[in-house]
Amino acid sequence: MTNKHDIYLKAAESAKIGIWESDLETNSLYWDSITKHILEVSDDFQPEYGDGIGFYSKGENRERISALIEKAIKEGASFNDKFQITTAKNNIKYVECICRVETKKDKVVRILGTFQDITKEQNLINELELSVKKFSSIISSANDAIIIIDTLTGIITDCNSRSYELTGYKSTELVGLHNSILFPIEKRKEVRLFLSNQLKKDNHFVNETYIKTNTDQLIPVEVASGKKFTVDNHTYLVCFFRNISERKNVEDNLNMLSLVASETSDAIIIADPNGETIWANKAYLKLTGFNLDEILGKTPRSFLNGPETSLMTIDEINKAILNKKCLKTTILNYNKQKEKFWYESSITPVFDNQGICTKFICVGRDVTISKEKELELRRILDVTNIQNDKLFNFAHIVSHNIRSHASNLSMILDIMESSEDVTEKLSYIDMFKEGTEKLSETIEYLNEIITIQKNTNIDKKPIFLKNEIEKVKKALSKVILESRIEITNAIPDNLTVTVIPAYLDSILLNLVTNAIKYKSPKRRSILEIGYEINEHYTIINFKDNGLGLDLNKNGHKIFGMYKTFHGNDDARGIGLFITKNQLEAMKGKIEVESEEGLGSTFKIYLNEK
Repeated sequence: MTNKHDIYLKAAESAKIGIWESDLETNSLYWDSITKHILEVSDDFQPEYGDGIGFYSKGENRERISALIEKAIKEGASFNDKFQITTAKNNIKYVECICRVETKKDKVVRILGTFQDITKEQNLINELELSVKKFSSIISSANDAIIIIDTLTGIITDCNSRSYELTGYKSTELVGLHNSILFPIEKRKEVRLFLSNQLKKDNHFVNETYIKTNTDQLIPVEVASGKKFTVDNHTYLVCFFRNISERKNVEDNLNMLSLVASETSDAIIIADPNGETIWANKAYLKLTGFNLDEILGKTPRSFLNGPETSLMTIDEINKAILNKKCLKTTILNYNKQKEKFWYESSITPVFDNQGICTKFICVGRDVTISKEKELELRRILDVTNIQNDKLFNFAHIVSHNIRSHASNLSMILDIMESSEDVTEKLSYIDMFKEGTEKLSETIEYLNEIITIQKNTNIDKKPIFLKNEIEKVKKALSKVILESRIEITNAIPDNLTVTVIPAYLDSILLNLVTNAIKYKSPKRRSILEIGYEINEHYTIINFKDNGLGLDLNKNGHKIFGMYKTFHGNDDARGIGLFITKNQLEAMKGKIEVESEEGLGSTFKIYLNEK
């Protein structure tokens, strides 16, 4: 090589440009160190003729270099092109290859040229082209109208297809217009200030205004600006316009509905999908006594429940919220002052376009007055039914018992009338007298029952229970002594009960005398009087070890009138019947536990209310 050639090689090496040549006469190939470095082969690699083509990526790149080399050899055509190669280490690179030819007697004898790695530059170009494609794709497919404005002149320099749909202008009409043509006259100053402000701040900004279409239709839009950019000393601003007509209509409707909801007399509360409060109207706040800040983020059940709120209804509400179902219900609530009120409501879930529950709306009203009337009517009906049942039973008793006595007396009179013997007639007078006494006794019992059932409003009084029991024991002291029954009184001295004193005296007398009448002859008789107190009643227990009863056989009639079970001569079957009526008149009740041959326990439940 000549000195000039050496200088050229050194210059190329400094510029990281590879040198290659192919001698067609000797079929030899030369690569300098830069070329070998680009192809990632070793420095001592000796290329053979035709080796270079194998480094070009298969497909279009290899086919193109092959065609260019063939044309250079056959036609002497030089070339300058860019290619993708795959190096010896299987790395992808981009190179620029320049080829020149030497000829002798019009025949190409040698091709030579340069080989330069342009991978970084090509990657940047590829990324830029990809960005341009992405940008173009985004611009063309964006839902918003995108308009690019020359900030110096205010002229529209570019826009996407959505801009034509929004403004009504054709593509050939919109580009080149001043941006102010898009806005109504009264909005132009506002928009000009907005754009000017964006140029000063150079940051993202959103505002609302109106677009005037080419048919003079006004469309509400949300306008947003991106950062400005500069190309060839021209500054541009990208503006995004979004049609918000539908949103405006929704907002107007919501404002109107909000006004209606706020002012309606119905109590309305809105909750999130978990049932937690996000809004309530004035009527709801007035009804509950809370202010909005006190209930936001809380479930209504957390601040409306009270001791008498129905757990079953609460469960129904919780299930409706969990399953996102509608529910109509009436529930007893408590306001902030812990006052009761009945709330009739309709709970409705609201779903979005994807079927996801976004909120619950509960619309209700205070139905306390009507509910209390309903409950009072139900109570009256219950009392009426009970009284009707008692009246039916009483009528049956009267009909049966008085008719029996009347028939007996009538029969005795018939016998007396039919007899001619004076002595015989006189003998029937004692029978007639006994019959009239029994009739009088029956009428007395029936009058007592009527009095008990009639006088349900007699005032109760608090009395010391132990004292009343001791009074009864004293009144029956002779009988107790003769029967040798042991009575233990475990009632505390200070225990008071609120009762009708005369009724309690009768109840205690009946239960103590029953324990004496039906004592067992097989063992010493014991009567234990104790007590217990629960939420609703004071319960007095009378436990004896007497004859007992077979409750499976007689339990259903033990408190009936004229029901006796042991054949005692002095048994009338009226005591427990009267006791039951007296307790019911005081809103109490009586129960019995008994086992034949072992004894009985009578429990009287005294209602303190």
